[in-house]
Amino acid sequence: MESILDQLVAALHKAPLATDVLDQIVFLLQQQTDQSISSFVSSSLPSLLILEQWAWELFSQESHGWIHEPSYQQLFRTLAIFNEKLIFNCDDIETETKGSLLFCVTIEQINSIFMHIERSTNDNDPFIAFNRLWFDNQVRFFYDNLEYTSPIIDHIGRYIFDQYIKSKEYKIYLTQLRQPHLSDTIFTTKFLFYISTCSSYCRLYFGHEAKNFYDFADDIQQCFYEDYLEIVRVHSYTVASWSKDLLGCITKIIGVIVGCCWLASEHQTQMKALFPTEKAVRDHFENLLHILPYETLYKQIKRKCSNDETVLVSYILAYFVLIVQMRTMDWLSDLNATLRNTIVSIIDTTINDEVAICCYAVLCEILTDEELKDLKISYNICNYLLQMFEDIWNKTKKYKHIPITTLLKVFQTLSKNDSMQQEAAVSNKIYLLIEMCDEYPIVYDIIWAFSFNKDIQKQLSSNARFISKLTQISGQSENEQMRKAIDGILWNLDINHENRPITDKQNTKVFDIMISYSHKEKVACKQIYDELIEAGYRVWIDFDQMHGNVMDAMAQAIEQSNTV
Repeated sequence: MESILDQLVAALHKAPLATDVLDQIVFLLQQQTDQSISSFVSSSLPSLLILEQWAWELFSQESHGWIHEPSYQQLFRTLAIFNEKLIFNCDDIETETKGSLLFCVTIEQINSIFMHIERSTNDNDPFIAFNRLWFDNQVRFFYDNLEYTSPIIDHIGRYIFDQYIKSKEYKIYLTQLRQPHLSDTIFTTKFLFYISTCSSYCRLYFGHEAKNFYDFADDIQQCFYEDYLEIVRVHSYTVASWSKDLLGCITKIIGVIVGCCWLASEHQTQMKALFPTEKAVRDHFENLLHILPYETLYKQIKRKCSNDETVLVSYILAYFVLIVQMRTMDWLSDLNATLRNTIVSIIDTTINDEVAICCYAVLCEILTDEELKDLKISYNICNYLLQMFEDIWNKTKKYKHIPITTLLKVFQTLSKNDSMQQEAAVSNKIYLLIEMCDEYPIVYDIIWAFSFNKDIQKQLSSNARFISKLTQISGQSENEQMRKAIDGILWNLDINHENRPITDKQNTKVFDIMISYSHKEKVACKQIYDELIEAGYRVWIDFDQMHGNVMDAMAQAIEQSNTV
């Protein structure tokens, strides 16, 4: 049976188009709540697709006489809001279905739209404003759906980079943005199209296909870097006075740069180009650190990255991870306390698990193993990470823009925390880690850390196939770190103690006794340690003989001690 929406969209192509048709479509779309929109999309998909195609067709026409008619304006605003709900509130709708609605535009239509934008002499042209809504929604969709592909994305992205990002107008707008105490009047529709919409679409374009980024790496430096650093410096001390438009522009520009740095993170080529001196990276780090603690900013964080505040915080945290991974900056120790306090404050207030993961990623880089043991970890973060690994294990091997290897590194560092170990035990998802360890050897280190937990020891010991596999690999693996982890797991499970190999026969630090303890028993263990030392024993304990990675140090201690 034909629905009301079917009848209404069928009338869109009839001339003359009655305004009550548009008004009724607006009414139907506005009726859809966060709870009802998924079923509405599922039951009305063909009609919604016709409606979306009709909108693009209207945008691309030579004449835009409709632009000042209230019924058309209301429909386009309502449809844009509907599309935003589709992006953020319809987890049960397939990615391909959402993409088919948001990207149902032809290359010819896009070219026509851009031609009209370039011909416009009105800085506050409503035609540009309406098209911004559509392009911005495409960017929002892609932020959470990195796996989605469409040729139209490459076409739009390439056009935007060549014709807008590299244009004289874009440079003029960036120069204006470098000025302090900006008047709201500079944020015209055309200004926001160039700086906010085009910048964010540029990031989408580079993230869509890494080759796009590498093709334009030199151009990116010329277009952005000098202005970017100055814009952040100038405005980092005045966050309290930022307008919504300024917040959006700064967020989008930071997003482009951090996205480029992340894409080139393996060799840090973009980081080195952006920060030619250690002073440059320190200055920028401090500027970002001035922005992040602004309470009104991080208290606006949403469960999903649906507003600029949430996106900006996640971008800055990603930047911090990249900066602290450079490893050559002694000055970081001067800022560790401020950075830690800021990030802990965000963790305590955030309702966004992705932001929390970014926070822990930074803490994993700046805290010692001892500090990580003391760290209070959100009760749900272990389950969130394990669920994330399960979701992406046989899919893209990426979570949004983050490679699975980066997430595993964070998980490996956090796995030494007692609360993480107990949550992992309760989750009953050790089987997932066992499946992953062949492809990602770092997972052996995670299992090793977890194997200090009594409940996890039982789960591992009950898996005869895994134990047999560990025993076999222990004597054959050429990967020294993997072998250490496997031997550590077997030791914790009381398997093969008598046959454990000595990995460093040249090391002359031999101990009579090794003491391994839970952090809460540190005071008692220190007393035992003092008594043994006074009695003449050679004793290894981690607050005395720790060098480098705690797990590696413990492996060495086990091998070099007569009694554990």
